[in-house]
Amino acid sequence: MPLPLRLQPTSPVSLQTQIFEQVRAMILEGRLRPGERLPATRTLSEQIGIARNTAALAYERLTAEGYIETRSSVGTFVSFQIPESALYAASQNSPPSARKPRRAIGSPVNPTFRCQAVVNPHRGRLVADFWVGRPDPDSFPRKTWAQLIVKRLRTAGSDLTEYRAQSGLFDLRRAIADRLRPTRNIATNADEIVIVGGCQDGLSLVSRLMLGPGATAVVEQPCYQGAAFLFESFGANVVSVPVDDRGLDCSLLPDVRNAVAYVTPSHQYPLGVTLSLERRLELLAWAAETDSYILEDDYDSDFRFHGAPIAALKGLDRTGRVIYLGTFSKSLGAGLRLGYVVFPPELVERARDMKTLMNNGQPWLEQATLADFMTSGGYERHVRRIRKLYLSRRNALLAALEKHFPGGEIIGDEAGMHLAWRLPSSFPPAREIEQRAIEAGVGVYTLTSGAAVGFDTSPENDRYLVLGFSSLTEREIAAGIARLAEALAPVTDRKHRPKRLVVEC
Repeated sequence: MPLPLRLQPTSPVSLQTQIFEQVRAMILEGRLRPGERLPATRTLSEQIGIARNTAALAYERLTAEGYIETRSSVGTFVSFQIPESALYAASQNSPPSARKPRRAIGSPVNPTFRCQAVVNPHRGRLVADFWVGRPDPDSFPRKTWAQLIVKRLRTAGSDLTEYRAQSGLFDLRRAIADRLRPTRNIATNADEIVIVGGCQDGLSLVSRLMLGPGATAVVEQPCYQGAAFLFESFGANVVSVPVDDRGLDCSLLPDVRNAVAYVTPSHQYPLGVTLSLERRLELLAWAAETDSYILEDDYDSDFRFHGAPIAALKGLDRTGRVIYLGTFSKSLGAGLRLGYVVFPPELVERARDMKTLMNNGQPWLEQATLADFMTSGGYERHVRRIRKLYLSRRNALLAALEKHFPGGEIIGDEAGMHLAWRLPSSFPPAREIEQRAIEAGVGVYTLTSGAAVGFDTSPENDRYLVLGFSSLTEREIAAGIARLAEALAPVTDRKHRPKRLVVEC
């Protein structure tokens, strides 16, 4: 697309600098969006009547400062990650009205907030994309699902035209309760379960119930962005607690009362470690002593590859302190937008009322189809099948990393759909490797790009990459890591074998 540049040949500012500043301004002001293709230097030079070398030098400067990126044999695009210093400078140079949006009558105290990155910015553009949290699309049980939908539609009657229980279809809540008892050691029933639109909807429901300005939300360090940013948006005081090789360090829990502690104990997000049984009991004791609640996000506990899973926190809870959050986004797909929350009995009625205020319940047809899939045994067979598939793909990723890279610590590979790779000290920072990989057609991601947030400025946060393996074939995994190794060959030191060690955060 043509760029609306206005160059002044008689200006003391060089043409190269004029191009740089005008393109940079378009990016910072949002007139050029992340991922948008820019004209080639030859096309640009012909468009505005300058030497091609002048355009090329301007592009080189924009690339060096992180505003644009060039992909070999593909083209030049606006970068997805704009330098934070540039965004800060842009905000400071903006007029006051642009820096601080006006508050509407009755608007929240904090009208601006951060949002999680869950939509893949490179979808469909890479040779091998190790994006985190994607089920294998070819494994979705399309034929069975279609048959179940047709069967339900034949007898739907008024189910499609009338409101139903806002807490969710009873058949589905009962099926979930029946599965949680043997698989997660959670003694619950349909009345304690509320169906939600995935984990994020469940987090929103709990936040509306438990958080407000000045409340304390305890999170892991690092933590899933969608939780931390949501808690911030409610005005909560977010307190981070470090994670090590045994999970959340419970000795560092804050001395506060009436808090909500958000944890991912089965497969910590993003590092993948498992919270030890000893620390699970410590966390439960802390919640009881401080009159606090624990929000347990069990997002991918179906996929454990070694040993029996440790009982869920909810299964160990004897004082009604754990709110349990589950989802079908990882086992079936995020497109269904179905998850659930298991509440302690004393919170159930308030949760139902709040869910009614939020959206009057989830769509009936998807709930009914999933209920039938579960009660028929189809869901359990599906989970067993994809668990085996994901184990093979995890093994392929471990083998490829072992083959191509020296050193580095593999973390969190005992379970889940992704693992974390702590880079050797001789490697460049994770953000540089991510960029080099993208240019080579491979998607590997820093903690931030992988929808995690850190609460300190330690350089250690830039020593990790997260790699999802569930949506790639073994062939794609092998080819992707080989291509990554080729792209990083000039900047890596190959002296050591990969190993699995403890996490240091």
